[in-house]
Amino acid sequence: MNDRCREPLKDVESIRHIVNDIAILAGLDENQLDTVFSVLQYMSFARGSFIFEKGDYPQDIYVILKGSVRLLLDIGGEYLEKMVFTRGQCFGETSVIGIETHTASIVAAEDTELILLSRKELFRFYKTDKDIFCMLVLNIAREACRRLNKTDEILLHYFAHLDHSDDHVGSMHPALK
Repeated sequence: MNDRCREPLKDVESIRHIVNDIAILAGLDENQLDTVFSVLQYMSFARGSFIFEKGDYPQDIYVILKGSVRLLLDIGGEYLEKMVFTRGQCFGETSVIGIETHTASIVAAEDTELILLSRKELFRFYKTDKDIFCMLVLNIAREACRRLNKTDEILLHYFAHLDHSDDHVGSMHPALK
């Protein structure tokens, strides 16, 4: 990612109308929101641009202001689209909290505008405003749980449609039949 494209979020009013759609900001009061808004950055990406790639070190939590992005898994050199994120949704947050490199790539599905909360600013809240830090981390954990549940549903749906007649791998436990 090119840091030269970053700029401070100048027009805070431009995001107030979607605050209720941004899960990681849930539960913050107006003063806390203003504090968070003061450290946000803005970036835009043209359709087809990679925002980050698998293996990159996580630096930011991204929220989509306009446009959409695709989460791509690299499976043996082939990309598999796992998810599409749209306005108000965030991505990159679990990598920032988990301190691991990104496990997938994100590409702009169309011209996209993002706001960013840097890892540095997130952890600065730990020192300067623990209430904001705790609420952000709690919301990130909740979002990760929602996505994990959705992934479980997808896997269960896929598993239910596999033909298991020739093998015992993945067969249902007798107590569950």
